[in-house]
Amino acid sequence: MNATTATTATPNSTPSSIPSDKPTATDYLQYAQERSQNCNVFLAADEKMLRIKEIVEQIKDTAVPVLITGESGTGKEVIARQVHAHSNRRDEPFVAVNCAALPSNLLESELFGHEKGAFTGAHQRHIGKFELATNGTLLLDEVTEMDPALQAKLLRALQEKEIERVGGSGPIPIKTRIIATTNRDLTQAVAQGHFRQDLYYRLHVIQLEVPALRDRPNDIEVLARYFLRQYCDQFGKEILEISPSAKAKLKSHPWPGNVRELQNVIQRAVLLSNGREISDAGLPIDSDVTGINSEWVTFLPIGKPLKDLETHFILETLKHHQGNRTHAAKTLGISLRTLRNKINEFTAEGIDVMAPTTGRAS
Repeated sequence: MNATTATTATPNSTPSSIPSDKPTATDYLQYAQERSQNCNVFLAADEKMLRIKEIVEQIKDTAVPVLITGESGTGKEVIARQVHAHSNRRDEPFVAVNCAALPSNLLESELFGHEKGAFTGAHQRHIGKFELATNGTLLLDEVTEMDPALQAKLLRALQEKEIERVGGSGPIPIKTRIIATTNRDLTQAVAQGHFRQDLYYRLHVIQLEVPALRDRPNDIEVLARYFLRQYCDQFGKEILEISPSAKAKLKSHPWPGNVRELQNVIQRAVLLSNGREISDAGLPIDSDVTGINSEWVTFLPIGKPLKDLETHFILETLKHHQGNRTHAAKTLGISLRTLRNKINEFTAEGIDVMAPTTGRAS
C-alpha cells in the first residue's frame, strides 16, 4: 500500500466544506475521503492537495503527459498512481522506472529494450518498459537525471509515438501515457543546459506541483493518524492515541523529509511505545537536518561564487553524516546518483571528499 493511500468506504454524499468550528483530524479525514468519492485515495485535508485531486479527475482519461514536481518524499509517485488508477487505463500496466538508479546505457535498454546480440552480454531479446506499459502508464521517476543523449531519444518517442529497440531494425508503435516526476527546478535545469528545453515543453503539458508537508499543515495529523493505524495493525498493537503535546510537536516540525519522514517517525513511535498513548517524548524526530540548515545560513558570505557555496555545502553535509552518501543525498534533496557525480567532479578537481566512516558508500 502506498504511503499516502488508504482503503475506505465510499460515502453517499459530499459535504460542502470542512467543519469550521475547530475541526479535528477525524473531521478532515472524513472530509478528504468524502471529497475523493473513491475507495483508493491519497489522504489529504489541505486545499492545495484537494485541488491536485480535482485536477487528477479532470485529466485522468486523457493521453497527455503529466509532470509532477515537488520535494523528495512529498508523494509524487502516489499521485502518479492515482492518475493511472482513476483513468480508463486502470486495467492496463503501470510501470515505474527510476531514471537515477541506472547508468545511461542500461537505462536506455531498460526503457526501449534491446535485440539479441545488440551489445556484449545481450544474449536474448529484452522488452523495454515502453512496450511493457503499452496502453497503460509509464512513470519516469527523477527524469532530470537522464543523460542528454537519452533525453533526445525520449523526446522522439513522445513526438512520434514509436520507439526502436537497441540494435533494432525498425520502429515499434506505442500507446503509452508518460508521467514524469522530479524534485528539481526544471526551468533552472533547462537554463543550465542539463535538460532539453524541447523535452521540457513536451512533458510540461500538465504540471502538478506537490507542496512540501510543512506548507500543508492540515495534512500532518491526518497522515499521522493513518500511519498510526497502519503500524498498530502491522505490529499487533492496540490502536494508540497521540497526545496533545505530541500533536503540537508534529505540527511544529519542519519535516525536511516530508511525508516519508513522518511515516518513519510514526512507525518508530509505534514500535517503541509501551503505553496507550504516544507522547511528545515518544516521537523520535531527528532535528539534525534543521540544525545543519541553521548552520548553513550563518555561513553565507556575500560575493562568493555560487559553485563554491555549493561545494562547501555538499562537503559539510557529507561531514555531518560521517561520509554516508545516502543520508547526505537525502538531506541535500538530490538523488544519490547526482551526489556521486558531484563527488566525482570534486575528486577530479583535487578536492578531498570524506569517505564513509563505516567503510560503506551508502
